[in-house]
Amino acid sequence: MELTLRIFTPHTLILATLALIPSIAFGAALSIDAKSAIPHDVQQIIVVDYRAMQNSPAAMSLKDRVLPPELKRLETALKTSGMKVDRDADVLAFAAFRVSGSTEGTRTVGIAQGQFQTRTIMARFAKDKVKPTILRNNSIYPMASGSVVAFLNQTTMVFGDKDAVKAALDARDGMTTNFMTDSDMINEMIAVDSRAIWSLLDQKGTQTMMLSALGQASQLADYDTIKSRFKSSRYTMDFQNGVRFEMAVVMSDTVTAATVATLMKGAALLQKSTGTPLEKTALDQTTIDSSAGTLSVNYSSSDSEFASLLNSPLFQSVVH
Repeated sequence: MELTLRIFTPHTLILATLALIPSIAFGAALSIDAKSAIPHDVQQIIVVDYRAMQNSPAAMSLKDRVLPPELKRLETALKTSGMKVDRDADVLAFAAFRVSGSTEGTRTVGIAQGQFQTRTIMARFAKDKVKPTILRNNSIYPMASGSVVAFLNQTTMVFGDKDAVKAALDARDGMTTNFMTDSDMINEMIAVDSRAIWSLLDQKGTQTMMLSALGQASQLADYDTIKSRFKSSRYTMDFQNGVRFEMAVVMSDTVTAATVATLMKGAALLQKSTGTPLEKTALDQTTIDSSAGTLSVNYSSSDSEFASLLNSPLFQSVVH
C-alpha cells in the first residue's frame, strides 16, 4: 500500500503509521507456536486482538479505511472457507518477512489464535472434497483466492499464499531459523506485547516508514545520510477511554534523535499557524520528544475527535 504525504507534521507521521495497520483491536500476546512460525528475516509484525475489535467503533472505522487489499483478501478467504473468524478468533497477527535470495521483496503470512472448531472445519473440507497438501506432518488446505491454511494445533493456524505458509511451517519445524532467534526483536516485543495493538519494525521497515512519514522533508534532511541511523521502531494503540497512540523510533545516537525531534516540532509549529481547527487540535494532542537516542511520538484523543480526524481531508491526503 502506498502512502502520499502532502504536508509534514507530527500528526501526518501518526496517520502514515496508522495506514500500515491491517486491523485494529485490543491486544494479546502471541503463543510460542505462533512466534515460532514467524520466519527470522521479519520486516514488520503487527498483532491485534480480533475479538475485542468489534467493541470499538473507532477501531472498526479505522480498519474499514486502512485495511490493505492483500490483507482484506486473506481475512475474506478465512471466512469463506468455513472458519467463523468473528466468533472463534481471539488474535490475528501479520508478519511481513524477506525471502533470502529473492527479488520479490517481502511476503506476508497471517497467524490466527483462538478456539477453532477444527472438527467442523475438517468435516466441511471433507464434504467439499478439499484435499490437503502434505508437508512433513503438516496438512495445508487450499482456500479462496489462492490462499492456503495450515493448523499448527487446535488454537493456532497460519494462512496466506502457499510460499508464505510453507516458509512459516519451515520456520516452526526448525528447517529454517525463526523470529525467536532474534534476541533484539524479542526484547522489543516485551515492551509492547501487553498493549491493545502492537507492532515491531526492523531497520529496513523503520527506514521505509520514516521515508513515507517525512515526505518532502526527507529530501531536505538528506535522508540517504540519516536513514542508516534508524535502527528499529515500535508502536502501540489503545481504544479504551478514547484513542491513544505511542511510537518509539530507536536511533543510533542521541544527536540524530534530538535533531529529528526538533525538526518535527518546528514543522508542528508551522502547521499549527496555518492549519485548520481540526489540525490544530490534533497537534495540541501530539507530543514529540527524544531521550537516550529514541524519538517518541504520542497522540491521544476522544473517540469522537478521532472519528472526525478519519473523515478529514488531512487523513485522505495521507492514505490513498
